[in-house]
Amino acid sequence: MVYVALAVCIIVSFFMTPLVKTLAIRIGAVDQPNDRKVHQNIMPRLGGLAIFFTFLLGFLLFLPETMSAWPVLVGGVIITGVGVLDDLYELSAKAKLGGQLLAATTTVLGGVQIDFVTLPFGMLADRIEFGMFAIPITILWIVGITNAINLIDGLDGLAAGVSAIVILTISGLGIAMGNPLVALLGFILLGSTLGFLIFNFHPATLFMGDTGALFLGYMISVFAVIGLFKNVAIFSLIVPIIILGVPILDTLFAIIRRFLNNQSLSAPDKLHLHHCLLRLGFSHRQTVIMIYALSSIFSTAAIIFTEATIWGSTMILFGLILLVELVVEATGLISDNYRPLLKLMNVRKKRL
Repeated sequence: MVYVALAVCIIVSFFMTPLVKTLAIRIGAVDQPNDRKVHQNIMPRLGGLAIFFTFLLGFLLFLPETMSAWPVLVGGVIITGVGVLDDLYELSAKAKLGGQLLAATTTVLGGVQIDFVTLPFGMLADRIEFGMFAIPITILWIVGITNAINLIDGLDGLAAGVSAIVILTISGLGIAMGNPLVALLGFILLGSTLGFLIFNFHPATLFMGDTGALFLGYMISVFAVIGLFKNVAIFSLIVPIIILGVPILDTLFAIIRRFLNNQSLSAPDKLHLHHCLLRLGFSHRQTVIMIYALSSIFSTAAIIFTEATIWGSTMILFGLILLVELVVEATGLISDNYRPLLKLMNVRKKRL
């Protein structure tokens, strides 16, 4: 069933994407080039509608009546609406955050919650129950991951490709852990994304816009909640973070950078990982493929992590930390992101 759903959604998305492109052009939903964007020409956006409508069709066609996932779909409709409004009218940061909180809260109140996380290595206890804090923690996770995917949407095919890798990993783990709901929803979303990616990979003919980036980020965050955090057989605190390593780390660096520079968290810049790789001389396509490879490494590590022994898990974590350090230094993220911190440390040393 999941493979049939995957194939059908790829085909539907492939034929729906050009229709959405035509719609975007007719209603004026286009992305204008500016000094912080890579593209040089006016590009139609709203491409995420093709992903959303294909997912909706797949949801209605393939989800059995025995599986209940309506809270997920309702939240998806809300977050897509927020993305469409932003692509059309460029909502303020507060308005976008309000829409994200509404979508996340609706989903959480529908029963999608991180009730507990399991811990590795016998730390304190086998697991931590969140109790009354489950709702705010889950909302924070959904909003955080939604924005993390949105932040990496800076190059042709980047957010869609990284999302596809993450979705494939979560779906595969869903099959391995006997979670048919996550597996089926994941393959429906994967097919919806791959059909769109054919038109979005460099040189792209349209962008997914916030419509697609917010929807993909929201769905990925929810899939992680219902497919990974609730599984007691794995280290549920660590695995989703590893799978989403690339967008999470890029977002973390952005938060640190803006905090140290006394900037708003929503302030745009050109210091994300893909910007740094472009500055090093890599082409648009090479940069995207390199980040795909990095995301694949994280996903593979997460899969191995679920089956590894304590020592094996420890080695994987140290290996990933080393990889992050190498990437940060090689791309110049240290000098760009931490220059204010280094100055602050030097000042304190002089005072001492």
